[in-house]
Amino acid sequence: MSVALDSQTNHPSPLRTTEAIEEYLIARRTAKPSPHTIAAYRRDLNTVLDHAAHIHRTDPTALTIGDLTGPLLRQAFADFATDRAASSVLRAWSTWNGFFSFLVSENLVNGNPMPAVSRPRLPARQPKPLMGEDTPERLLQALADGCRKARDPWPQRDLAVLALALLTGLRSAEMLSLTIESFSGRPGERRVRVIGKGGKTRSLPVETPLEILIDAYLDTRRTRFATTLKSTDALLVDNRGNPLQRGGLQYLVRQCYRHAGVYDRVAQGTLVHALRHTFATRLAEDGASVTEIMRLLGHASITSSQSYIDVTAQAQREAARANRTYGVLRRLTGAPTPDTPHNTTGEAPTTPRPHPPTN
Repeated sequence: MSVALDSQTNHPSPLRTTEAIEEYLIARRTAKPSPHTIAAYRRDLNTVLDHAAHIHRTDPTALTIGDLTGPLLRQAFADFATDRAASSVLRAWSTWNGFFSFLVSENLVNGNPMPAVSRPRLPARQPKPLMGEDTPERLLQALADGCRKARDPWPQRDLAVLALALLTGLRSAEMLSLTIESFSGRPGERRVRVIGKGGKTRSLPVETPLEILIDAYLDTRRTRFATTLKSTDALLVDNRGNPLQRGGLQYLVRQCYRHAGVYDRVAQGTLVHALRHTFATRLAEDGASVTEIMRLLGHASITSSQSYIDVTAQAQREAARANRTYGVLRRLTGAPTPDTPHNTTGEAPTTPRPHPPTN
């Protein structure tokens, strides 16, 4: 990083924070982060800087790196955190910590003041799959049975999108970045090539049923728009044939939930991500290892994948089932024991249900 010299003293001029931020963002680009990541860095740096400048009673462009002391940053982050979630504050803290680490490595500051700023501790994230054991099946069946209410219904596209999410666990951004050539391989052995976070690529298997749905959707797309599809075209498009955007994908998924009558089974704050969590939770329930889940979901850390194992661990269920009190309840209610086949006849259990005690 070049440092300007003061024309009067021939000493280095104080480095303006706005200039340092731009230099930092340029340096970060060599790691090939996504444009969304760079935009998030810029937003977090400039927003906290605005708070610091307000406290310092100066313009953000006049604030120098030397002005950014621990106490000033602590107060700026306190203001920043007022109306933001803990996760947003933690992300901004990490961005500023990386920014100062860069400045230290460039010998532009003597130390990193960020340890003076407390950072929030986030509770461990719990998966939020669709609630209800039959919800994925109910959702797909409803879409297959008929068109959802829309000005220009396209059931083949809707079914393909929901099935793709449920059977691959892709993130929203990953789904939207797919092209037609992302699917490759011989029939019955197809795979989808996904570019995930940090530009990391992974390849996911696609079984025949999903392959049939994707092909059927593409056939209707050719007819719908009277066009020949190119391999570089976006896989998912809106009703006008334009590449589907994030807002459009969320709206589509929300309307599909409502059409199937399962919107009340979606955890608050999740839409497309609930499908990803459902994919991963079912993998864990069916015995997939944490390594397999990690690779299929494209997690950078095994910790994220472990959460699905933790909430569905068979050992935990077996331990709870061994509680002797359950033995009493099974006798009172006529519930089958774990080693006894479930009553599938629809008849009431032979043991009568207990009556509530009388006083």
